[in-house]
Amino acid sequence: MLKKQYQKTKKVAKVTFTLPKEAAAEAKEVRVVGEFSDWKWENSPLMKVAGKEYQTVIELALGRKYEFRYMLDNQKWENDWAADDYVPSPYAGVYNSVVNLEVAVEAAPAKAAKKPAGKGKATTASKTEEVKPNAAPAKAKAAPKKAAAPKAAKTAAVKEDLTKIEGVGPKIAELLNAAGISSFAALAKADAKVLKSVLDKAGSRYKMHDPTTWPKQASLAAAGKWDELKKLQDSLKGGKKA
Repeated sequence: MLKKQYQKTKKVAKVTFTLPKEAAAEAKEVRVVGEFSDWKWENSPLMKVAGKEYQTVIELALGRKYEFRYMLDNQKWENDWAADDYVPSPYAGVYNSVVNLEVAVEAAPAKAAKKPAGKGKATTASKTEEVKPNAAPAKAKAAPKKAAAPKAAKTAAVKEDLTKIEGVGPKIAELLNAAGISSFAALAKADAKVLKSVLDKAGSRYKMHDPTTWPKQASLAAAGKWDELKKLQDSLKGGKKA
C-alpha cells in the first residue's frame, strides 16, 4: 500500500511503501526496488518491520510515475497490494506496480487590479468598458437607448486533486469524477454507500477499498484544515482505520 505526503514548496512527496508481513513471511530482508533506484538491489532502501508490515519512506520528485516492486532476499519479487496502477514489465506475464505522482500544480489566484487613486476622471487605460469612436451629433429629440444588461458569466465546475485523500488513487479519482464527484466539498457530502457502489461497479479490483473515511478526510481538505487532515491520515492505513 502507498501513502503520500505532498510538499509543494519542494515539489516532492514523501511516499510510504507498505507490504504486509504475510507477503514476505520467511524473508530476512525486504527492499523497494524500482526506477528510482535504477532497479538495483544495492541502491534500494531497506524496509523495516512495523507491526504486521514492512515499511519504508522515500522522497520522490513530483510530475511523473514510478514503476517499482518489492524484492525479498534479492531473489523473489512481490507487487504492492494496492498500487496506483499495474503495468506490463519487459518480461512476459510479469507486471510492475506503479506510484503516480503526476500532481497538477495549482495556479495562484490572480490579484485584482488596483483602482487609480484620487477623484479625477478615469484614464482610458482604467476604463473597463470599450471606448467608442466619435459619433455624429444626436438629433434634438432623440431618446437615449437603454444599455443592455451584461450576461452573467458561467462558473466552471470545481475540480480538485482527490488523490490527496488517503485511499484514493488516480484510477479511483477518475471513477469519482465520472460519478460527478470532483471536489473535496462534493466528496465530503457523499454517502459512504454511494461511494462503495461506485467502486463495486468498477469491478472486483476496487472492491477491496473502503471509502468510509473519505468524506471525513474531504471535509477537512475542503475547509483547508491540512494539519488536522495529516493527523487523521497518520492514524489510517491505506485510507482505512487502523
